[in-house]
Amino acid sequence: MSVDAHKETLGFQTEVKQLLNLMIHSLYSNKEIFLRELVSNAADAADKLRFEALSDDALYEDDAELKIRVEFDKDKNTVTISDNGIGMTREEVIENIGTIARSGTRKFFEKLTGDQSKDSQLIGQFGVGFYSAFIVADKVTLRTRRAGLTAEHGVQWESAGEGEFTIETIEKPQRGTEIVLHLREGEEEFANGWRLRNIITKYSDHINLPIVMAKEPLPNEDGEIDEADKGDETINKATALWSLSKNDITDDQYKEFYKQIAHDYQDPMLWSHNKVEGNIEYTSLLYIPSKAPFDLWDRDRMHGIKLYVKRVFIMEDSEQLMPRYLRFIRGVVDTNDLPLNVSREILQSSKTIDTIRAASVKKVLSELSKLAKNEPEQYAEFWKEFGQVLKEGPGEDFANKETLAKLFRFATTESGSSDQTVSLEDYVSRMKDKQEKIYYITAESYAAAKNSPHLEVFRKKGIEVLLLTDRVDEWLVNSLTEFDDKHLQSVAKGDLDLGELEDEEEKKAHEETDKNFEDLVERVKKSLEDKVKDVRITHRLTDSPACLVADNYDMSMNLERMLKAAGQDVAGTKPIMELNPEHPMVVKLKDESDESRFTDWTSILFDQALLAEGGQLEDPATYVKRINEILLKIA
Repeated sequence: MSVDAHKETLGFQTEVKQLLNLMIHSLYSNKEIFLRELVSNAADAADKLRFEALSDDALYEDDAELKIRVEFDKDKNTVTISDNGIGMTREEVIENIGTIARSGTRKFFEKLTGDQSKDSQLIGQFGVGFYSAFIVADKVTLRTRRAGLTAEHGVQWESAGEGEFTIETIEKPQRGTEIVLHLREGEEEFANGWRLRNIITKYSDHINLPIVMAKEPLPNEDGEIDEADKGDETINKATALWSLSKNDITDDQYKEFYKQIAHDYQDPMLWSHNKVEGNIEYTSLLYIPSKAPFDLWDRDRMHGIKLYVKRVFIMEDSEQLMPRYLRFIRGVVDTNDLPLNVSREILQSSKTIDTIRAASVKKVLSELSKLAKNEPEQYAEFWKEFGQVLKEGPGEDFANKETLAKLFRFATTESGSSDQTVSLEDYVSRMKDKQEKIYYITAESYAAAKNSPHLEVFRKKGIEVLLLTDRVDEWLVNSLTEFDDKHLQSVAKGDLDLGELEDEEEKKAHEETDKNFEDLVERVKKSLEDKVKDVRITHRLTDSPACLVADNYDMSMNLERMLKAAGQDVAGTKPIMELNPEHPMVVKLKDESDESRFTDWTSILFDQALLAEGGQLEDPATYVKRINEILLKIA
């Protein structure tokens, strides 16, 4: 089959077209970053080849000197970036460039408003990468061949970035990738050796392999150029930044290195550079981004920490070096205490990796603790971006549960807004005399939590309650069951016991009331036996006639709803119905002798309590009919 027969024209994924348009307009004021992004991709390709060649050195194809080349052509108005790294197959080109098949993409684009100034702030969350080429180019030609394949398996991809691209099979003798940018009119400044050198020095100086360009020697007095002055020169230092002393690295260099490895164009929030010596020797350079990446909630997308052994890239897989709840951390770890041919299987059982991971986690949590203490406003920004992910921590990192708990922030009945600003230490410091527990409620929204009938007695007594409305909170409270020797107690589970916050007189009055309403409780229980697990008189309500609670060891009603909404088959448990003996409706129900009206009233009370919980009625039509009948009688 001929080469031409393999040529086809394909359409960009809709999201790619949106991203290109957004990126070109958002980043135009900082358009020189296209070179940083393409050079960074080339360095990644070289790192991947190094790693794969550890088990198959034939991939080097008699060319083990890895490097990146940058060229320009003033006459053609082009800039070319090429590498002799791993390269790509035809399928990989389509997957990596034609589509954005990453979890969270749709959510990212749903955030877009159409307002260029607002949307431009979101582009850093997505990452820039290859598409930055279209900031300065009106056509991009990519030629590539994967290491290990023969020359006839080369691939050429070409696009003007306007909705479609062509892809065809070509002959490519050298492995690796070459990207030719056909510069837009007005972008001639980049077809200039001095300009390109300046950008490389500014953004990519510490890429740890050579970035070379052809020398541009000046002619002598006779207008001739000495042959000895021709050839290539290395533009960057080609020294791993993390291997240098902290005293020799400027803040700007730290920031640019972060942008290179994270493909982010915003500065990091903070970083920690450590060289550890002793039984295990390693260097770590860890960053906390200023903004959450768009795919933060994809727990299976583990990237961010690059592992090096003796300056040789091994893999990018933070699962071995950082727990999932810290998956937003970016950086590098370099050690001499692992073999170069280390595999994922070896990493999983490596004591060296376990030690590095434990120390790295403690370092990150220590930096966050310092930030929370010394820069509360900046920590509040961090919490808005990453708080929900951090809450996954107690469930998977028992050793650091106490440290994590101090980092958590919540909205409460006393904080006055949905902003999560109250720490557990703040809460404990404000606890009432004789208060033994930390009280909380989980709900699907701040309004639902704040207005829940379960809070009525707590509001009356001035007891602060945590309002937990993040989806992850249901899992958090299953793992974080106490803080500072205080048990965390749901106000919507179990029988209410305020302990010594109730005096003996109140308890005596409650016991007497319970006796007076025993007959009503039995009648309601019989009437609703298919819907409730139990019925009892409550003293947690002051305004509402009834509420529903879960038994102590049952799943909360909020969690049950969440799981069902996610399509999971949940064996739901019946709730316990509690009646307020002081409410006029309950008092009237106590004296109701007509069984039909009694059944209607109990059903209405149950349905109203269910709605107040955020639940859905099984039979809304019957509920409406009963309400209408009552309204007509009143009218």
